[in-house]
This record gives sequence, C-alpha cells and structure tokens, in this order.
Amino acid sequence: MPELPEVETTRRGIAPHVTGRRVLAVTLRRADLRWPIPDQVSQLLPGQRIDAVERRAKYLLLHTAAGSALLHLGMSGVLRVLPPDAPVGKHDHVDIALERTTEQAPRILRFTDPRRFGCLLWQAPGETHELLANLGPEPLTDAFDGDLLWHLSRSRTAAVKLFLMDNHVVVGVGNIYASEALFAAGIDPRRAAGTISRARYARLVMEVKRILAWAIERGGTTLRDFLSPDGAPGYFFRELYVYGRAGEPCRVCGMAIRQVSLGQRSTFWCPHCQR
Repeated sequence: MPELPEVETTRRGIAPHVTGRRVLAVTLRRADLRWPIPDQVSQLLPGQRIDAVERRAKYLLLHTAAGSALLHLGMSGVLRVLPPDAPVGKHDHVDIALERTTEQAPRILRFTDPRRFGCLLWQAPGETHELLANLGPEPLTDAFDGDLLWHLSRSRTAAVKLFLMDNHVVVGVGNIYASEALFAAGIDPRRAAGTISRARYARLVMEVKRILAWAIERGGTTLRDFLSPDGAPGYFFRELYVYGRAGEPCRVCGMAIRQVSLGQRSTFWCPHCQR
C-alpha cells in the first residue's frame, strides 16, 4: 500500500499540473471503487477550478469552491497527469479532464486502481469528511512531538509499533516507516507503549520525521504496484535497514534481522540494536 511519502510524492507531482485549472468533465468508468462514488463528483466538480491539492494523512483532496474531491490510493492506486488522448487501460477508472491554459496544454488527471481498494468521495465546503474526523496530527508538524506520544501512551499495553501506527495518535506512519523509525531509535517494536520513556519517545519522533522527510525527497518506497506520477519508481527502498530483511544481517551490527506478526502486519527488528 502506498504510504505517506508516496502520497505526498503524488501530491507534489500532480499539484503544478492541476492547481488553477478548471475541470471540463469527469468520466467515471465504474460506479464504485472501495465504496460507491457519490453523485456530487460528477455533478458538482465539472466547471469548478481546482484551487489547491492537499494531503491529509494518506488522503488527497482536490479543493474547489463547490467542495473537495477526496481520494485514497488504496493498495495499488496511481494518479497521473496525461494527455487527453492517452489510451485507456482496463483499470483506468476515473478521468478528470482539465482545461487548456496559456502555458499548458489540456490534460487529464487519471485514477488507475487495479485492486479497487482506493476511493473517490466528496467533502462539502466547510465540512470535514467522516474519514478525516478524529485523526491525529501530521507527523511532519510541530504538533507531533515526544511529549504527545509519552502522554498518550501512559497505561497502554499494546506494542509500541501498533501504537505508532494508530491514526488517532499520529497519521500516516505506516508499516514500513514505523519499522524503520523504531530501528533508528533503538526501540524493540514489541515493547508495550506505556513502558517507553519520555526521552526515548523524543528520539522516536525525531527519527520518524527524519525518515519520512528523507523518503519524500527520495521518491517514497517502491512496492510491487506503486509508481510515482511520472511513471518512475521511487528509490527509498534501497535505504531500508530492517523492513523486508528477515534473516539478513543487520546493516549496523551484523546480527540476523528477525520477523514477527504484530496486529496481522509483518514486523522486522534487530534483537541487538533494539531493546
């Protein structure tokens, strides 16, 4: 599944090509993805100018005066900006046609989703969609800090990795980046969240911010199905220290990386470097 850096890479990739452009038409080749596509998408979006492209957690919002198209890439979704005559593939479910400008030719914003776990929904002006309500802070903002994690973790018996991946605590720290940040901070992902000290949470926050920022600059982590908006894979996967490396030697100490399932997600750690 594309994680926060991939979604942010997508936002940065499409924003210069769609912001300020008027939507000419919306083509829906399916009535649903993960959920039914609401009528407002095809009824209200055409004729509107896209004022901004925002990311909240792993969701993308195309803001207009009439409301916002809310997209999630799901397991395998890709958003790309293409010429209007680009051939349509089997899994190309949504096209948003954009007007020509004085500087740019007409384009379409195409949503491709082979597994159909993504979504296209609608958020009315001045409202917050229920999927975005009650979310924790963005991990790259000042609102996310060690004190926040320490206070929220008191008496928590869940594994610290699951705590870090809880979107009510902080958004967008998915499986790959949680594993990598916990390794960098030297924290065993199986430890109870409530047993981690304030100082160690401060270190963990620092590593989360560092790793996510670095991953965004490197283009995200390429999984089997993910491509960046220009069709090129990301490169951060070459930098992984523990994720997906079970049985391989730790890049720091040489001990074999171990793997366990936490919350039905594969978790990787070094028994020497993390405690």
